[in-house]
Amino acid sequence: MSKLTVAVAGATGYAGGEALRILAAHPDFEVTCVAGHSSVGESFGAYAPHIPQLAGLTVQDTTPDNLNGHDVIVLALPHGASGALAAQLDPRSIVIDLGADHRLEEKKAWDAFYGGDFYEHWTYGMPELIVGKNPDGSYRRQREALPGAKRIAGPGCNVTATTLGMQPGIAEGLVQRDAIVADLVVGYSGAGKSLKKPYLLASEALQSALPYSVAGKHRHIPEILQNFAHAAGLTAADASQFTLGFTPILAPMSRGILATVSAPLTDKAKGMTDAEIRDVWVDAYADQYFVEVLPEGMLPATGNVIGSNAAHVQIAVDRNSQRLYAFCAIDNLNRGTAGQAVQSLNIALGLDESTGLTKIGVAP
Repeated sequence: MSKLTVAVAGATGYAGGEALRILAAHPDFEVTCVAGHSSVGESFGAYAPHIPQLAGLTVQDTTPDNLNGHDVIVLALPHGASGALAAQLDPRSIVIDLGADHRLEEKKAWDAFYGGDFYEHWTYGMPELIVGKNPDGSYRRQREALPGAKRIAGPGCNVTATTLGMQPGIAEGLVQRDAIVADLVVGYSGAGKSLKKPYLLASEALQSALPYSVAGKHRHIPEILQNFAHAAGLTAADASQFTLGFTPILAPMSRGILATVSAPLTDKAKGMTDAEIRDVWVDAYADQYFVEVLPEGMLPATGNVIGSNAAHVQIAVDRNSQRLYAFCAIDNLNRGTAGQAVQSLNIALGLDESTGLTKIGVAP
């Protein structure tokens, strides 16, 4: 089979660059167009010397004419930028949006956290997401919706870590829905590549940790609640049944997210042993290649997943506070963005979903 051609818009940003790093080594894809805005006309090699295979490409303007004609189009653009552009793209191409424009199913959620034009919800690109149960008790997964999909919405990075950490407990009714708290330690690449305070100077970022988008303002919150609703077998309209206290904290590292997600135990969980509760996570991810429930007592660390599409998960039960804690470590640019996108593309195209991806991290 001949390779599928790929165009990437937003190629000189962190998300676009990570997508290109993965795609350049993928046996079934050939990157033939890199597009940008302020970098138009420049050599892509100046922006990504770590991807020598693509150094000879010239950055094109981000227009439908330049993107159309490719088998696959990756949009790594800020929210609000990809919606209007996507409407002008060839319906025969597979388009995956790494931004937020096509993630949310409810307009009111978009209006509350983003504003501006609301665009159609696309097939959600988190294969391991639980979307209810079958009559035999087995989980339905979002993976089942991906084969043949032409329009895919890539999840947010914080969303990925929070969802993968806690969704088994929600699916099995082990945690109270109205008191979930998530604290995330996030690498600076999660804030994007643009130079803006307080991300401007190494002298300010190094040796310092900084919370941001606090007190219910972070734009990933409605997407997380949407996922929680689906994990419980509900619709996005039922997301109001869940509440989430969400605090991301920038830490002096380039990549990585460590999510600590906790919630009070339900009566059902209180009647289970710690081992029985842990087995819920083990069973939920037993056949999910990229999600690893760590050995008992071993906690996730971002340094063990960097450069990979893996998610490392662990849980702990605090009987004194009657709370369940779920931990999840991912590489925000790989598993949280570009790696998960390629995984979803593989499924959409009928390829093995691990093609061109690894769950082996770079450590130290």
